[in-house]
Amino acid sequence: MFNEWFGVLFVIINFTIFLAMYRMFGRTGLYVWIGTATILANLQVVKTIEVFGLTATLGNTMYATVFLATDLLNERYGKEAARKAVWLGFFTLLMMTVIMQMVLVFEPHPSDFAQGSMEQLFGLMPRIAIGSLAAYLVSQFADVYIFSYLKNKFPKESQFWIRNNGSTMISQLLDTLVFTSIAFIGAFPADVWLEIFLTTYLLKWLIALVDTPFGYIAKRFPK
Repeated sequence: MFNEWFGVLFVIINFTIFLAMYRMFGRTGLYVWIGTATILANLQVVKTIEVFGLTATLGNTMYATVFLATDLLNERYGKEAARKAVWLGFFTLLMMTVIMQMVLVFEPHPSDFAQGSMEQLFGLMPRIAIGSLAAYLVSQFADVYIFSYLKNKFPKESQFWIRNNGSTMISQLLDTLVFTSIAFIGAFPADVWLEIFLTTYLLKWLIALVDTPFGYIAKRFPK
């Protein structure tokens, strides 16, 4: 049960630091968070763990904070601010992917000890890298537009949970579908791919529920 209890602590700490960033730096803090969290999520995803009897990759919690950040930008500063944040996160992820692939090409010194570890961490297969970039763009822009639509349909302050959960859960479904399809269809049998898809989305769905109280706290902060 260690992973389950530590996972709860991990989620709380992630979202608490997110709140601190927003409280201290406002809108700029959200932009910085999105760029940083996008990179961290894609580094964490290479680590596999078992939680609640499911085999999963890390990164889901950090990635969930990106959706909360874009929802808050949309809620408090408008759709264009959220769209700007999506592009910022995409180019941050693209920058990391391109630059680190070039770093691996350099021939290491005989005394170097980092090359092997860096190859394991950053030597992404092309399908995984493309899948990650494509899933990010599709899901994040979907989140922005769905949130804006729900904001018109459910405009009350008390209905933020509908806007937040509705947009995040649909866009996370798209994210999981696009990524697992590009990265794993053909690489695994259909039943294995389906299991990966369902368990990954289930964890993202649960974390999306958890982020709602933190969203309400953030909405109390001055703009």
